[in-house]
Amino acid sequence: MNNNALVVFSGGQDSTTCLFWAIKKFDKVYALSFAYGQKHENEVEIARNIAAKAGVPFEVMHIPFIASLSKNSLTDSSMEMDQEKPANTPPNTFVPGRNLFFLSIAAVYAMEHDCDNLITGVSQTDFSGYPDCRDSFIRSLNVTLNLALEHQFVIHTPLMWLDKAQTWELADNLGVLDVIRYETLTCYNGIIGDGCGHCPACKLRRPGLELFLNNKK
Repeated sequence: MNNNALVVFSGGQDSTTCLFWAIKKFDKVYALSFAYGQKHENEVEIARNIAAKAGVPFEVMHIPFIASLSKNSLTDSSMEMDQEKPANTPPNTFVPGRNLFFLSIAAVYAMEHDCDNLITGVSQTDFSGYPDCRDSFIRSLNVTLNLALEHQFVIHTPLMWLDKAQTWELADNLGVLDVIRYETLTCYNGIIGDGCGHCPACKLRRPGLELFLNNKK
């Protein structure tokens, strides 16, 4: 296996932390973003700017069909976003198939760019109820991609077992705390940095930051 890597990159807290983690670990790093009909499309330009500052080759794949496959509040502006996870189903911010498509496309792109390592910022610890963020899914998909493409990839998930406070700590250890805090877009309402404070993504990000900062004192 070679020591080149492709990061599935949205410009949010998790994938940006993974990008700088990858830069420390691998010889050559690429960043791949997706325009899939998301309401906060400015995340693609934010990702582009961060990748440029990091000196990482960046490309965007346009896959708008994802928005037409299912109803969810990240692509359908007529839907009101779930503020809390329903008891027996994923929240309506879940985009069915998103990580499946992202990683499948990323694997083909990675093979063409001589990358044996795929990196994604999914986490099972601060679990939002998204089934495609679970470790079992990633392990299964890794096997499937290797078989489908007859190529030996390793999917790395450096945040899988970290909570949000630990993810902030990792960003600090990588020397990019301010980049992650002020330049990334995690908020589902499209507000850069600290975000709106009340969407599901902000409800994970902000308390994690506060806990990290309190622990650092």
